[in-house]
Parts: sequence; structure tokens; C-alpha cells
Amino acid sequence: MRLVHLDLKGAAPRVSYLEQVFPLLSQLGANGVLIEYEDMFPFKGELEILRSPYAYSEEDIERIQQLAEQHKLEVVPLVQTFGHVEFILKHEKYQHLREVERFPNSFNPHIPDTLALLKSILSQVIEKHRRSTWIHIGADEVFHLGEGMDSKNWMSHNKGDVGTMYLKHIKEVLGFLTAQYWGLRVLMWDDMLRKISVGALRVALVAHACPAAVLFLTKYVESGFEAVWFASAFKGTTGPAQAWTPLSYHLKNHLSWLKVMQAVPRLAPLRLQGVVLTGWQRYDHYSVLCELLPVSIPSLAICLQTLVNGGFTEEAKRKVLDVLGLESVQLEQSTCEGRGAFPGVEVYHMVEQVNGHLKESILKALEEESAIKGWFSPYHRKRQFGNPRNMESFGSKVLKLHEDWESFVRDLHAQLERIYYPDTVEEWMEENINPYLDQLRDLVRDYR
Repeated sequence: MRLVHLDLKGAAPRVSYLEQVFPLLSQLGANGVLIEYEDMFPFKGELEILRSPYAYSEEDIERIQQLAEQHKLEVVPLVQTFGHVEFILKHEKYQHLREVERFPNSFNPHIPDTLALLKSILSQVIEKHRRSTWIHIGADEVFHLGEGMDSKNWMSHNKGDVGTMYLKHIKEVLGFLTAQYWGLRVLMWDDMLRKISVGALRVALVAHACPAAVLFLTKYVESGFEAVWFASAFKGTTGPAQAWTPLSYHLKNHLSWLKVMQAVPRLAPLRLQGVVLTGWQRYDHYSVLCELLPVSIPSLAICLQTLVNGGFTEEAKRKVLDVLGLESVQLEQSTCEGRGAFPGVEVYHMVEQVNGHLKESILKALEEESAIKGWFSPYHRKRQFGNPRNMESFGSKVLKLHEDWESFVRDLHAQLERIYYPDTVEEWMEENINPYLDQLRDLVRDYR
């Protein structure tokens, strides 16, 4: 299985955009999507507080699954069950369930309410995904586990460590899923398992879950796992505020995974069940947005085709260019030549402009223009005096630059609105445009 991860805790696309993206995923060699809903799920009843104002409706969730089915994509919902639960624990209502009172990252596994809450969250998500044969329970990066008073007490009374405590909670979650949803298979990230002994893993997890592993394969064989998944990345791993996807970095990541895949047959009876191509949209619920989905489609295409063809062969490259409507790809420069014909290509080109020219052109005008530095300094602007003769020498240039960027930004805003909800558009603009354009806007206002 080749699952493309849709991380909806930031920049969740409108369903109309997914209508365009799903056929593309299928064409490029994906056969599933891993959907991490967070606050985009239409939680009901007691859980309604968890919903974003722009959460998908129940009809949207149904439509997403129909689209997936139409394009032969298996849908695997992802529900975080231990760490990365800021979208839950930031609410006052659930604050008492934090492992450490100050931090909204991780659940306290010793309070009965924690499991009760997880059961109702999992139930609501699974109810709306009756066709799914898999669920992903996250379970990675449980920051501060073992630091809360309840955990310290538990460890001292049970001669236990953080690992056994971690497994105890995960076993309870798995126990609920296997009892309640017969035949549903479970995936989880494996970073927390790496520190846990073979014996403990054998007892706790083997029958119930598949780790999405990195490089601990022999350990998983010894623990008795029969199947393993790998997790690569096509975007969202090179910096929390990364705006442009580095192509060669992600290609190399997949080429390294292919080498690991070639080693798996020697580890029989372990078999490789699938690969998740992760595409994080935020590092966590509190961080800024990283690369938008349209910006990373060339990277995703390259990564998928590399997996399908066992390398970035001529055939893989040709398929990427054909499907995306491009003339060529410059891996080292992370650029693509040609107009492109993929969903969101307008946003792709416009973000490239922002990334390559916005900051530079504005700083150049403001920093290098000696007439501005000499006759229209912050001192002049604050006191509102200046000689028109000197001001006219830079005025028309600055006004034109301002007008050009403002008109560009209006277009970009409109293109983003076609794909995203207003909160995403606002956030992206405030992070990536305003810090530079506002300096120019202020100068033009003072000039006028």
C-alpha cells in the first residue's frame, strides 16, 4: 500500500480541491490516503467543542470517501491517542487530562476519563468510516510522559518505567478497538516503541498493531511482528516555517527507503505491508503552517513515482512531467519549468514568486535606495518633513513596486480562497506576505 498523508491540522483543503487531487494521486501510484482530521472532523454531542469553525460536515466526510472509492484509494483515518493532542487538551474542559498541567501535548493515562474520552472520539470517527479496514492511532512523541505526579506514583508502585506505562495505555486503546470493531487493523508510529524491550513488545502489541517503522526492523522481527510499514515524507519535515519544498531532499529520502525495502525479504517472516508518504502541514497544533499542498505536488509526484519504479528512472521522470504538464524538473534548485497542469498550479507559481522575489525586491527598494536613506529616513517620516525634490527621485519607483505587489497579492488571495477556507488564507498571508509588504505599505503611506 502507498498511502499519502493528508494532515488537516493546518490548511485543510476544501473538498472541491480534493476532487481534483484524488484522481492525480491515483494516476501517480498512490492507492490510499491517511487522513489526520484533528479539529476538521464534525464531532458531535459532548465532543462538539473540538470542532474548528471550518470543520468538514458529515456530508463532506461521506463525499471524501466516495471520491476515494471512485479513484481506488483506501481511506485510513488517523486519530491521535496519546501525544500530539493539543487540539483536545487546549480546551479548559479537558485540561484535567494533561500529563503535565502546564503543557497541552500529552494525555495522563492514569485518569479513567482519558480512556473514556478516547473511546468516544474513536467511535465517532470510525462510525463515519465504515468502509475503512485500517485505523491509525498515532501514538508518537508523547512528550513529558512520566513527568506528571500520577505517572511518578504509578512507576514507583509498579516497579515500572515509562515504556511499560506507555504500552499499558496503548494496550487499553487496542483492547477497545479489537473488542468493538472486529477485523479493523491498527497502525501506529513507532518512535516510542524503539526504546522498549523485545519481550515487552512481544507481550503487548504483536497481535494488534503494525508499527510504521524507521530502522528497527530486526528488533520487530524478534518481537514477533509479521508486518511492518515505512514512513517517508514528501513535505513538512525540513523546517516548521518552510514555504517551498526542497525536491532533492525528499527524493533522497525515498531512495534511502528503497534500499531498506530491498533488505526486508532477508528478514522473513517480516513483510513490508505499506509506505506512508507523510506530508505534515504543521509540526503541531500550535506551530505555523509549512509548505502548502499545491506547492508540494511536484515533490509528491516524484516521491510516488520513485516508489512505483524502484528509483527515479527515466520512466518515472517522464510520467511526472506528463501527469503534471511540466517541461522539466530541476531537482537541486527545487524548480519546475513549464506552465504545469496540476490542481493548484497557479498557487504553486505564485508562492514561487513570493518565495523568490517579494522580500528581496522590497528590501532592495527600501535598503539600497540612497535617496530614501538620505532624505526619507525614519527620522523624516516620524516628523513628517522632507524636500519634494528629493522625494520625487524615488517616488514613482516605489509607488510602482507597491502597486505591482498589491495587485499580485489580490490575485494570490483569490487563488488561495478557491482551495482553502478563510482562516488558512489569512494565516498564510500574515506569515508570508505582510511582514515584508507592510514595510512597503507604511513607506508609501508616509510618502503620500
